[in-house]
Amino acid sequence: MTNSEILVKKEKLENPPLEIHYLGDRSLRQSAKRVNKVDDDIRKLIREMLQTMYSADGIGLAAPQVAVQKQVIVIDCELDNAATPPLVLINPTIKRYGKEVCLFQEGCLSIPGVYLDVKRPAIIEVTYKDENGRPKTLQAKELLSRAIQHEMDHLQGVLFVDRVENKLALNEELTKHKFSPKAVKSVA
Repeated sequence: MTNSEILVKKEKLENPPLEIHYLGDRSLRQSAKRVNKVDDDIRKLIREMLQTMYSADGIGLAAPQVAVQKQVIVIDCELDNAATPPLVLINPTIKRYGKEVCLFQEGCLSIPGVYLDVKRPAIIEVTYKDENGRPKTLQAKELLSRAIQHEMDHLQGVLFVDRVENKLALNEELTKHKFSPKAVKSVA
């Protein structure tokens, strides 16, 4: 199977195939299981995750966000560029973190409307399998590095709000968008 078979149009669908779950939903707090075999079922999940992500104007989506407890992530930092294929990471592992840490605003499809600053390493090296089951290694920096770390947190049941250090801003934003601050499990 070639990469092009997994591609979907970068467009909003009126009825995306999967339902995104929101802060407070138990499925977001479970650890995802490793994928044993990359097969057509996994590729179908990837296609549906991409369609759902594009429909929600997201740049990343992890399987637990659609209540599938598998280590599958889709990322596309170039939504406006139809020629750039999305990144698919199956069973990702961060092998190396850069020394530099930066603070940057994050949001999440599972917590719509909430944008807060999170500290993360600026550069990472990640190993993973692609949609054909081939092992890959990637050095990521800037937005891609942050997106990978954010989505990988989902695989462990961690949300970006759990990493926010400014608790006052966190509580204000969550309350403003009708989310319960009690749903946060701080790791910061």
